[in-house]
Amino acid sequence: MSALFQPFKIGRLELENRIVVAPMCQYSASEGSATDWHLIHLGQLSQSGAGLLIIEATAVVEEGRITPTDLGLYSDANEAALARVLAAVRAQSPIPIAMQLAHAGRKASSRAPWDGGQQIPSADAGGWVAQAPSAIPHSPGEEAPHALDAAGLARVRDGFAEAARRAARLGLVGLEIHCAHGYLLHEFLSPLANQRTDDYGGSLENRMRFPLEVFRAVRDAFPADRPVWVRLSATDWVDGGWDLDSSVAFARALKDAGCAAIHVSTGGVSPQQKIALGAGYQVPHAARIKADVGLPTIAVGLITEPEQAETILASGDADAIALARAMLYDPRWPWHAAAKLGAKVRAPRQYWRSQPREFKDLFEGAAIGQR
Repeated sequence: MSALFQPFKIGRLELENRIVVAPMCQYSASEGSATDWHLIHLGQLSQSGAGLLIIEATAVVEEGRITPTDLGLYSDANEAALARVLAAVRAQSPIPIAMQLAHAGRKASSRAPWDGGQQIPSADAGGWVAQAPSAIPHSPGEEAPHALDAAGLARVRDGFAEAARRAARLGLVGLEIHCAHGYLLHEFLSPLANQRTDDYGGSLENRMRFPLEVFRAVRDAFPADRPVWVRLSATDWVDGGWDLDSSVAFARALKDAGCAAIHVSTGGVSPQQKIALGAGYQVPHAARIKADVGLPTIAVGLITEPEQAETILASGDADAIALARAMLYDPRWPWHAAAKLGAKVRAPRQYWRSQPREFKDLFEGAAIGQR
């Protein structure tokens, strides 16, 4: 029996298999509101056969967007636009849909990747002053962000909580809080970005304080029977930065606060990072956190082959596998994985005829006739 296609639970959320569609920014929203692109994008991924689909990093306040075209959930218009998309997707697919809540921090006010990805100066059209733990730019030559004061911290924390309430109304089955990739909450964790001298800077305990406050605010605002979990960067890949030992300590604190799982990525907070890329290069970090903390753990990063994913799960290094770019390249990745691993997968009945003859039991519930 394939480990990848065994059922899995995040809190009380039951998933058919252990394949997770990771959140992937689309840079295709209008003033934070989902568009027809999101309908097409989420619609096709909803037919992938994965166990869980996580909507892209979704800004909790307007200034928390990475780009002017990032998805948001900070207004009634944002909520209504996403409700339209979700209604259409759910009408055609039973896949559980979660969302990643985020704030871009000092990496906000940027151009879309296909426009170069550089910072948009606040004096230019479409730009604004980014917010961060400290007034330190992400890259040399960039405009320094505004260091958040007490009122700013409260606005961000309240923004996360309000977005969680909107997500609950939208019927999302779970929430992932983005504490990775150099965005705001990761910036608070990393001494490379956080040089505050108040209760939110300095010691590890202080640097974890605001991300933990945000987690508790979201957990309190979201229905108790739906899970909340965290995506973190387990290391900055920079000497003197955030590291794996710190990630273990943070994960333990999250567990105590009611966190349901840890989604383990790395990097993103500094252009000085030196990442040792390779197949499954982040899996050892997930394995360490799983072993030391005991929370369900999601591994991600250059996991591209079904056999590779199967080995990671069978060895106990992680509990689930998240795919991002591999899923964009092959939106039917779970179908092909099931075929290779001798498992069954859910597919829409309109596509049952695509089942290769040598895999006649591939699709769950398929009964194919020919006319």
